[in-house]
Amino acid sequence: MKALRQLGFLKLSLRPEGPTPEEENRVLELFRNRAELKKAHGALQDETFRLKDLIKQQEGATQRAQEMLAALETRLGTAETAYAALVYYQLRRLWQSGRELITGFVADLYRQQEERERKAHLAQYNRQQFARRQGAEKQLKAAHEIHEESRARLAALESERAALTRFWHYFRRRALARRIENEQNGVHQAAAALGQAQAALEEVTRAGVPDFPGVTLTARRAINLAGIAYAEVLCLRVATLKAPLVELARAATAAREVGENYGSPKECVLLMGQITRASKLIEGKDGLAEEIRVRGERLQRVARYRSATDSAPLTDSLALSEGDVLQDAALGNAAATRLPNVLADDIWDLFRILLR
Repeated sequence: MKALRQLGFLKLSLRPEGPTPEEENRVLELFRNRAELKKAHGALQDETFRLKDLIKQQEGATQRAQEMLAALETRLGTAETAYAALVYYQLRRLWQSGRELITGFVADLYRQQEERERKAHLAQYNRQQFARRQGAEKQLKAAHEIHEESRARLAALESERAALTRFWHYFRRRALARRIENEQNGVHQAAAALGQAQAALEEVTRAGVPDFPGVTLTARRAINLAGIAYAEVLCLRVATLKAPLVELARAATAAREVGENYGSPKECVLLMGQITRASKLIEGKDGLAEEIRVRGERLQRVARYRSATDSAPLTDSLALSEGDVLQDAALGNAAATRLPNVLADDIWDLFRILLR
């Protein structure tokens, strides 16, 4: 007993050593949540930096717009510079009007051509589908007839063998058995051919309309030439006026601020009058189709392309040469001689308008 009392300080632990599986799962879940939170926090920081950069960019753009507005107010507040500012913005509007007219013209031609070619694509598919369906139905009908004939022959042979019940019909029954076996093989082959014909017809029936490949290269080239012809017509109409408005409008569009000296207030007023006349000339529809047709025929004769897949012609091939001046008195030969290479000079922003 004394020895037991001496060992009484020892205590047995009944709990298992180390963490339990539930505790381990909770620890793993905590580490997993911590990693996901760190990842989400990093993504939010990146998004915050991106938004701050956008805010700085927007603030810079707003500051520049405010500076431009302040400069414009200053120009409009002084008689000497106000008229030049009015000319500047009217020239930019003239250029924009020409670009909008050509853009709408090319878009209308493309939409009409796309509709025609899409209908032609669908009609061609329907014709091909009708021919394929007729061929499949014909094959199915022939396979069905062959199958029925084989079954009829097999039934006749089996009926004939069933009628031979006497013992002296033994050899005839053996001969019929071989014929019946051959005919059964023929019936199986006819059934397989019939199944293939039915599957072919179902495949033709399930076939959908293939995707429209898009407007053809020939049509896109024709539309681009028509757009270039329209640009030349607009230049010819504006060229009938005294001032070189196309060049002035191009320079004004390229400049970010009013910087051109358009002369005295009186000269600016006269120039604004010519801009108004030019706007009316380019917006006029009388004789427009005929003018575009004449210019388009010349372009078709001279247009050359860098490769067989290009839809826009080479700029050098459209340059005017001797004999290209229009003979139409309504347009004027003097105006035609002043016609620039609208594609090379990117008049009315043609490169952005032409189809690719």
